[in-house]
Amino acid sequence: MKKFILISALFLSLYCNSQNNKDTFMGKTQAEKELNFALSNQKQHNVLDNSENLLKDSTTAIKVAETILFGIYGKEKIEGEKPYETYLIKNYWVIQGSLPMGSKGGVFLIIINAKNAAVLKISHGK
Repeated sequence: MKKFILISALFLSLYCNSQNNKDTFMGKTQAEKELNFALSNQKQHNVLDNSENLLKDSTTAIKVAETILFGIYGKEKIEGEKPYETYLIKNYWVIQGSLPMGSKGGVFLIIINAKNAAVLKISHGK
């Protein structure tokens, strides 16, 4: 009887895990359907309506900027340009690196739309 209960529990556990995996992953086909629907003009539920800023504070804006900039210029280079200047102007985050006084070289500049996190501009001086 104990063997039956143990085997049943094991089977149930494996079955539940396999069911959860099916629910967890949408797969590429479903991902493509979701993308196509999001790009369509059909009415749909969307938490992002651009009526308020998605990037509400400078900390979040810097995290987004660093993620992008690290991939382009490298983490060490960008972090070497701290402290960053960060300004929210007309619903755009304007973020620029800095260098110590007397240093030669350029710094990054990134402009990000606070409403939808779209990048408007990325550059780096020499």
